Amino acid sequence: MIKSVFNIQALYDHEDLMINHLKILRKKNVNIHEVYSPFPIHNLNKLLELKKTNLSFLSFIYGLLGFVTSSILTWYTMIYDWPQNIGGKPSYSWIRNLPSFIPVIFELSIFFSAHFMCITYLFQCKLFPGSPPKNPDPRTTDNMFLIEIYTEENAEKLRNFLKENGAMEVNITKIVQT
Repeated sequence: MIKSVFNIQALYDHEDLMINHLKILRKKNVNIHEVYSPFPIHNLNKLLELKKTNLSFLSFIYGLLGFVTSSILTWYTMIYDWPQNIGGKPSYSWIRNLPSFIPVIFELSIFFSAHFMCITYLFQCKLFPGSPPKNPDPRTTDNMFLIEIYTEENAEKLRNFLKENGAMEVNITKIVQT
């Protein structure tokens, strides 16, 4: 049995109008696939009922990896490989010299966390180099807002509803699924 799914893209020129239509569409149990915006919209994730990501946990893990790496680095360079008497501090104990190593440990923890989080974010959003573009309309990176809807029902009825309630453009694409 061949099932037809329609991809409806409604384009808006104002944030409040789009959010009001999102609320109406959610009440009608319309399957909203994605929302594109030129800037972050406060509480949009709650409105779309998106699940929480694990990015904060990964940030902690990356910071911990930076902490361990910097601790080993400072121990190896300043205690084991090339001990030096700096300011009369003993060169045989990492713990006794720990206050001197705090800036290095802090900076590398932040460095690891920030850089690995950027890489993780790019891979999680499939924005790594060579990936196909996800944005269906380039105007959403400038000043427009877009709601992408997948539906199996009458797409014309939904298109007319969106146009009557302020959508600037409504495009329908038929996706055939088996």
